[in-house]
This record gives sequence, structure tokens and C-alpha cells, in this order.
Amino acid sequence: MNTHSHNHDTESIGDRRLGFAIAINMLLTLAQVVGGILSGSLSLIADALHNFSDAASLLIAWVARKIGRQPADHFRTFGYKRAEIIATLINLVTLVLIGLYLIYEALWRIYEPQIIEGWMVVIVASIALVIDLATAFLTFTMSKHSMNIRAAFLHNVSDALASAGVIVAGTLILLYEWYWSDTLITLLIAAYVLYQAATMLPKTIHILMQGTPEGIVIDDVITAMQQVTNVINVHHVHIWQLDEHQNALEAHVLLSDYSQLDKVKGELKTALAQKFSIGHSTLEFEIKECKYDQC
Repeated sequence: MNTHSHNHDTESIGDRRLGFAIAINMLLTLAQVVGGILSGSLSLIADALHNFSDAASLLIAWVARKIGRQPADHFRTFGYKRAEIIATLINLVTLVLIGLYLIYEALWRIYEPQIIEGWMVVIVASIALVIDLATAFLTFTMSKHSMNIRAAFLHNVSDALASAGVIVAGTLILLYEWYWSDTLITLLIAAYVLYQAATMLPKTIHILMQGTPEGIVIDDVITAMQQVTNVINVHHVHIWQLDEHQNALEAHVLLSDYSQLDKVKGELKTALAQKFSIGHSTLEFEIKECKYDQC
């Protein structure tokens, strides 16, 4: 099997996993709403809305994967891979909003304590936890290699923690009437959600702002390029990320011998790829007599 076929099979498996995860989360949302209505629990309905946001985040990630595979065209000459970065940003922003909302709800309950009503809430929350863990299992492997899936995965982890918190708090309230436990666990969950979002947001924004890839120093790149024979000077250097896996560069290169252009170009592209993982480079070559600061 060639590499293209292997990648296609892997992507198909990933799509099926995401599709299944979306389906079970939608069913879970419906079950939580029904359970909330039957038990009269507003908190369970609120958790259902939280779980619906997880299903939505998975759907956004799935759609972004589909768009990202579209080949480059005259309208998007670099292709559509950044759709996944945009999806990551959307999911992370909603994750921050959920974290802030949880803090608001937790603080509000200090003034207006709410009782978790009966075993039905705990039972439904337990079912939700099982579904959340199953979804996490389905997306964990993919989350290692994609910021897009990782953001959706964090949505799911936050909901799993919320479900676990409902179970723990519900048990403590039913056994000991420790109503404060619900507020405490909610605040801990919110802190975790905001921390996870904070770790990914800067990198996501950095890519969208076309920042220099992490671990690459422009001066080091220029030095390495200028060590190639017949290269006098490298200037007007720009380095950015097309997506989280592909680095790109454009630069002007001043040569001492223009007849060696093809050889120099090959050596430069090899050095960029091997030393800095820059697979896409656009190089503009100039002859020695050209004043590079005027070109």
C-alpha cells in the first residue's frame, strides 16, 4: 500500500470515529434533556446544553477536516488546511466562554444554592460520563496530531469532568447534604477548562498571524543559507506556517555567480528542509551588482 492510500485510509477511519462521536453525543444530549424534564432538574438540562456544545465542537472539527483536504485552486492557492486552524480558534473561544460561564454559575449558587434532585440526575450523569469517556477514546489518538481535533477533545474532557463533578457532588449532597461541594467542583472544572484553552490559544493565534514557527530563529536560518557556496547575502526573509505541520519561507538571495543558480537553489532548499523543516520556500535570486536594499 502506498503512502497516499495509507493516509486516505487513516483519514477515513478518523472521519468515521468523529461521525460516531457526534452521533452518540447528540443522543446523549437528548437523553439528558428528557432526564432533566422528568426529574425537574434545571442543572441536568444545563449540562445537556454543555454536552450539545461538545457535539457542535466535534461537528466543526469534522467539517474543517473535510474542507482542509480540498486541493489548492485559483481561489485558495495555498489550499484549505487553515480551515482546521480557524475551527480550532472557534472551539477554543467557546471553551473559554464555557469556563467563564461555569465560574458565573458557581458563584451565583453561593447566593442561591440549588439542590441536585434525586438519583435520576446522578444516573443520567453517570451515563453521560461513559459517553464522554467513549468520545475521548475515539478522538484521543487524532488529537495528538491535530490542533483542530485537540480543541474538540478538550471540549469533551471538560464535559467528562463536569459529569464526574455532578456524580461526586450529587453523591455528597445525597449522603451528607454538602451543597457546597457542587460549587467547589464546578470552580475546579472551570479552572481546568480555562487552563487548557490558555495553553492552545496563543499558538493558534500565532499561526493565524503568520508568526515565525516555534523553534525557528530567523537569524539561524539566514546564517545557514549564507553558508551555501556562492551565496553572499540573504535578506527580506519571511517565515510562517501554512498550517500546524507545514512551514514556509520567502527570501531574496544575493549570488556571486549567477551561473550556479540551479545548484545553489537545490542546496538552499535541501538545507531549509533538513535543518528547519521548511518544505515550501520561494527564493528570489539577485546578481552581485544588485544593491539588495534597493531591489
